[in-house]
Amino acid sequence: MINFIYIIETFRLTNHYFGMSTDLRSDTVTKPTPEMLEAMFAAEVGDDVYEEDPSVQALEHKIAAMFGKEKALFCPSGTMTNQIALNILTQPQDEVISYHGGHIYKYEGGGLFSNSGVSVRLLDAERGILKAQDIENNINPDDIHFPETKVVAIENTVNRGGGSIYRIADLKPIYEICQKYKLRLHLDGARLFNALVACGESALEHAQYFDTISICLSKGLGCPVGSVILADQVLIKKAKRVRKAFGGAMRQAGYLAAAGVYALDHHIVRLAEDHRRAKIIGDYFSRKEFINYVWPVETNIVILRVEKKETLEKLLQHFATHQIKFNAIDNLQARIVTHLEFDDRMLDRFIEVADTFK
Repeated sequence: MINFIYIIETFRLTNHYFGMSTDLRSDTVTKPTPEMLEAMFAAEVGDDVYEEDPSVQALEHKIAAMFGKEKALFCPSGTMTNQIALNILTQPQDEVISYHGGHIYKYEGGGLFSNSGVSVRLLDAERGILKAQDIENNINPDDIHFPETKVVAIENTVNRGGGSIYRIADLKPIYEICQKYKLRLHLDGARLFNALVACGESALEHAQYFDTISICLSKGLGCPVGSVILADQVLIKKAKRVRKAFGGAMRQAGYLAAAGVYALDHHIVRLAEDHRRAKIIGDYFSRKEFINYVWPVETNIVILRVEKKETLEKLLQHFATHQIKFNAIDNLQARIVTHLEFDDRMLDRFIEVADTFK
């Protein structure tokens, strides 16, 4: 069976290289490496709804320990872990403070409203990094006309901020404001490991400030499926009930959890390579006359801005004809995301294709 896995993967990668199809729409497009597939096929499994899957338990214990939290809960997606976390931290008619481009508001299908009956106070912020003073200025007074402010939710890295990073110096004053006003603090850490690798700060340092943390395993870490919620045992007990109601309780989920364990052991340090390649792409485009602006590149996301919609359409089409994909995020901006299937050979070809754009 293991040899069969390697044969399939060798064929796929060979076909991939010779065809040179490159997908930079997101770091979610990756497929498991042969070694990750080995770990998945070798996983010991049970029924996780009965809390009898040893591989799920191993993942949950491992990642909870990494962040110094009492418990973790494995779920199918990052959207689900965000939605569960905010559900257990709020009541209907409460309000959540978020960056206006935050994933919990912009890309989760209106789930905060439909799942939890809460409203969102949307704040502007440079590159999506909220400031403590701005948060304090937007906490509602104790007045029946307003929803009660209960949670501050931040995203690290900030997708719409071009992969921008919250550092300890940013988090501590936000935490202090939350403590002052008795607010809960949630972290959408979909790409948290990218942030930690880039800034050199520890998981334990960051985690101490948050009541709940959502971490995605299927982005930079390269797993096929899965996210986790981290919190204390009281909140995770509530989270299990909400996960069940949301349809997220799984049976022999250990095959997926084993990929997460493998990724935590082998795919964190290598994120620096994704960051290096993204920086090269960002530096390249910053020198081009047809590019109006390139957001500062800190991690694996590059956001380009052009002056005209037609230029962006032409740019995307040019790359598409060379079998290179990336997305527009609005009429004037495109997002490029590097990942573990994008290597230096593909980077060189990307630059070659970009050189021919006119």
